[in-house]
Amino acid sequence: MTLDKIYQAAHTLRGIARKTDLLYAQNIRQDAQIYLKAENLQVTGSFKIRGAYNKIASLTPERRAAGILACSAGNHAQGVALSAAKVGARSIVCMPDGAPISKVEATKRLGAEVRLVPGAYDDAYEYACRLQNETGATFIHPFNDEFVIAGQGTIGLEILDQLPDVEAVIVPVGGGGLLAGVAFAIKNLCPKVKVYGVQAQNAPSMVRSFHDGSRITLDTVSTFADGIAVKTPGDLTYAIARQYADGMVSVSDDEIAAAILALIEQQKLIAEGAGAVSVAAAMFRKVPVEGRKTVCLVSGGNIDVNILSRVITRGLVMGGRNSVLQIALEDKPGQLVGVSQIIAECGANVVSVHHERSDANMPISSCFLKIGMETRDFEQIRTIREALTKAGFKIMTNRIQEMQ
Repeated sequence: MTLDKIYQAAHTLRGIARKTDLLYAQNIRQDAQIYLKAENLQVTGSFKIRGAYNKIASLTPERRAAGILACSAGNHAQGVALSAAKVGARSIVCMPDGAPISKVEATKRLGAEVRLVPGAYDDAYEYACRLQNETGATFIHPFNDEFVIAGQGTIGLEILDQLPDVEAVIVPVGGGGLLAGVAFAIKNLCPKVKVYGVQAQNAPSMVRSFHDGSRITLDTVSTFADGIAVKTPGDLTYAIARQYADGMVSVSDDEIAAAILALIEQQKLIAEGAGAVSVAAAMFRKVPVEGRKTVCLVSGGNIDVNILSRVITRGLVMGGRNSVLQIALEDKPGQLVGVSQIIAECGANVVSVHHERSDANMPISSCFLKIGMETRDFEQIRTIREALTKAGFKIMTNRIQEMQ
């Protein structure tokens, strides 16, 4: 890798990729100046168009004529499909069969033939390698390629241009192409800027590789942040990340959901799980950004609408905005009135009520009451629980309540 290759990529991408906005996000952290690099507003909804087009544009006419082949969980697929269409090449994209339907259909609309492969990204990659041997098509790797890395590195150039006094940058990581490109560009131009990578807690291939000192392969990955669900980081991306990144951390799916909700409510931005991990790392203090001008790279916004409502619900729970109390009651008239009156006096809103009388663990004359509430925060939930306990009601705990 050289800076010249990244500058050349920036020239190649003129008129193809947008120079996305850098947005000040005042409410993400009160003790840091957080900015969002909005690659979720990029062409095709993610940063992937940068690396895909830069690679395809570098191919000879003969290699383009042989056809374009790629594997992806969704975003690289769309970048390859659009890039191939722009240069007049035929493309085949192998995708995990669990990829969001919206990403599969978007890839087809952009002109690619889609092959769905059982398993995760790495299984799709193995299938694509076999297909390449059979067809002779040109394979466009989603991250472990110097032209792809250089394309993603143009984001680092834009960040330094838009915020010259930036002090820290947080980058989502799957296979590591984005981190490698951004870290290489920023560290070679402004070595004092800290660059951190972040992965999903249940797909920590680069995190573990970074800290272990050698590349590892995970047996399984499990996260709704499908765009970064990669079992093995690239050897090229790993080497660059080890040299230039200042740290690697992970965030849970619950923390990612809370970040997506914060982006929707506070910034009016839609991010997918992979795109929101950088914001989650800042929100939940996984990286030391106190007092620093920090850029969170929101890498994509292609979230499946079928899971968006569940993600929002989980985010509400994580933020203390939605809570369910389970109360052991004596099954007699007036009990529900007493509970609901206390909740109303505390200023919360009851949204669901369920009586359970058939549990074998309760006395015959008793019942469990599950009551769903809309609340302001965890402090209000604690106030409600204390008021109910003071009134003689027995509250059963669950995982979320124990977190409070």
